[in-house]
Amino acid sequence: MRSRGSYRGFRPRQMHKAICSDCGKECEVPFRPTEGRPVYCRECWERHRKRY
Repeated sequence: MRSRGSYRGFRPRQMHKAICSDCGKECEVPFRPTEGRPVYCRECWERHRKRY
């Protein structure tokens, strides 16, 4: 049985704290946020994703 978050020797992703560009809620994202690019929490990301 393998542990959750780890598959075939891969490490779990490092999460970075961020503030959602839509709702202002603190969230964690699996990438380093860069200035000038929006970051969305899980709920807001789902709303934006459905537009495309």
